[in-house]
Amino acid sequence: MKLRIWGALVLALTLVLAACTSGDDTADTTGGDGATTTQAPSDGDGQVSQTDLRFDLIFHDADASGTFWGVMKKGFDDACEIYGVSCTMIGDPDITKQAALVDTSIANAVDGIILTLPNADALRDAIQRAADAGIPVVTINSGSDVFATTAAIGHAGQDEFIAGQGAGARLVAEGATSILCPIHEANNAALQARCAGVEAGATGATVRQVQIDVSNLDAAFETLKTEVSDESIDAVITLNPDVSIRARDAIAEAGSSAMLATFDLGEEVLNSIEAGTILFAVDQQQYLQGHLPVIALVLNIQNGHVIGGGNAVLTGPGFVDASNVAQVKDGVAAQTR
Repeated sequence: MKLRIWGALVLALTLVLAACTSGDDTADTTGGDGATTTQAPSDGDGQVSQTDLRFDLIFHDADASGTFWGVMKKGFDDACEIYGVSCTMIGDPDITKQAALVDTSIANAVDGIILTLPNADALRDAIQRAADAGIPVVTINSGSDVFATTAAIGHAGQDEFIAGQGAGARLVAEGATSILCPIHEANNAALQARCAGVEAGATGATVRQVQIDVSNLDAAFETLKTEVSDESIDAVITLNPDVSIRARDAIAEAGSSAMLATFDLGEEVLNSIEAGTILFAVDQQQYLQGHLPVIALVLNIQNGHVIGGGNAVLTGPGFVDASNVAQVKDGVAAQTR
């Protein structure tokens, strides 16, 4: 299994390098529903030939240009260009509407579907309907531990519980005894697994969860400021890069001495690591989560290959701190990290 996973990652790296040295002849179009489409390149421009394949990436948000999703979209677009696939990325934070988008893709007779899996129970039937229609599905991002209970042929993401364990252990090693873990999306199993992992890894420390809303960061800031005003809280770990910046500011405004860590990267997160206001970030490499499924679908459709052997292809966790932040910043600037 490890050889298969490493083989997929080596292939992905080769393709990324090819994309960086090739011309950009794709055209991004935005429809009225917010979907963004990458048109496949024409023959004769140094790219592989047009495959006549169409893939949809359906994710649990409405904005594909943000700090996190924009990097995933870059990985998706780059792979679609390399393989000559016409690709569309569209999403909705409402899990019911996300399932409806899968049905729309089925009705449109796309060749493959890439789907984030924040709630396997809510999406399992939709994935089965795609499989019944002969459309392979690769899940990404959340759901590494449960994707195999669906009809998906593979998954690319990190094990959120294991990532949380590593983060919790690092916080305790830094002296944390009382950790706040804000969850910014309700009913997202991956976020719950992160906080559960933090609690499991933070031996000897207490972990308290608080619900906030990533779509209302001003309100989240006020909630976080109130929480860190409790002097017993000596560490905060956020699960989103935009939330981490609000937590950083809330800690400062409350006059708290709590240390701060986060999941996922962004330019301001890296600047804060350099400045010492964020201790570390857990990197799940979402560029790979957009890129690898395109490879998996193309090879499955053309050759019958299945990557991962029934296991998730892990894209993380990695840890970014003061020791390696300078190296990572170039990738973030290029939207590949």
